[in-house]
Amino acid sequence: MNTIKDTETLAAVCARLSTVGYVTVDTEFMRDSTFWSKLCLIQLAGPDDDFIIDPLAPGLDLAPFYELMRNKQVVKVFHAARQDIEIFWHEAETIPDPLFDTQVAAMVCGFGDSVGYETLVKRLTGGSVDKSSRFTDWARRPLSDKQLQYASGDVTHLRKIYEVLARRLTQTGRARWVAEEMAILQDPETYTTRPEDAWKRLKVRFKGSKGLAVLVEVAAWRERQAQDRDLPRSRVLKDDALAEIATQIPRSLEELDRLRAVPKGLSNNRSAAALMEAIERGLNMPEDQIPVVKDAEPLPPGIGPLVELLKVLLAMRCEEHEVAQKLIAKVSDLEHIAAHDEADVPALKGWRREVFGADALRLKRGELAIGAKGKRIILIEPGKSAK
Repeated sequence: MNTIKDTETLAAVCARLSTVGYVTVDTEFMRDSTFWSKLCLIQLAGPDDDFIIDPLAPGLDLAPFYELMRNKQVVKVFHAARQDIEIFWHEAETIPDPLFDTQVAAMVCGFGDSVGYETLVKRLTGGSVDKSSRFTDWARRPLSDKQLQYASGDVTHLRKIYEVLARRLTQTGRARWVAEEMAILQDPETYTTRPEDAWKRLKVRFKGSKGLAVLVEVAAWRERQAQDRDLPRSRVLKDDALAEIATQIPRSLEELDRLRAVPKGLSNNRSAAALMEAIERGLNMPEDQIPVVKDAEPLPPGIGPLVELLKVLLAMRCEEHEVAQKLIAKVSDLEHIAAHDEADVPALKGWRREVFGADALRLKRGELAIGAKGKRIILIEPGKSAK
């Protein structure tokens, strides 16, 4: 097992790997006490060798690694890539290209919803993964041989998994399906965190617009504090404290201190003045800038049976195509399709429309029917024999 701790060795390895067809990649990180993930380890493998990169090694420059991630001649293979890419984007504004996510590919190939890495290792390689080092302190040095062996397995098994899934996608003509999903993972917007949108993650309901405006501003204040100080949001201020501030709207530090959910002594904190300014900005927000939060639109009366039929159709189509249902549509998507012919849902776009969406609309228009033939559920087209 090769552990890389200096830039010269890393540059030589990345130069060699720039000539292969693909590399497998994984990371280990910590995020218990920070806002941004702390990159602690990078696992990297080509078809014939594998390496451990220690980002915490003194003086190590990861520039050669990120250059490899941007090399369009080499496919970068991950399993459940989103968190890894989020780190790369924050650290170096780099998104691997081209990208292949084996979790997405496995869902397309019929391995179920959000299939785990251990399951793929067992089913596609016949191997196994030692889980005992999963929950470990990856920032502590030195790392044990057991930890390094565990980390290495995350990319060595991934080679076989990638090769098998890539062949299946080629054989079934579904490589384009995965490519559509990779476009989402490669969009910088996927990893952009805007303070002004932070309020959307909070489960707080308001009848008055002023309370919502205050929530927008204090949530943005917390988000900036968390990012600037690299602290978890809850370490700055908990969600229930934001909700109470937006409900009670304190106008002074004394009133702020009297709130039950606000930590005692917050008024003495150096950031308290900025929090009070955020409250004032919320109170002074023009009406036309206050977000409009609409209640969920009720389903039209009597639509329930159609939604149930769409569920059956979804199950049929996913079984027929051996693709995970979760990847095609959620129940809420089916409800939108049942209620609106031009529903803005993924199931009516791209490859999902080919697999399910087009037939969903046909079923809704009465151009398809669902019946039974023996133990099988079948589709019936008027004037044609049953499918």
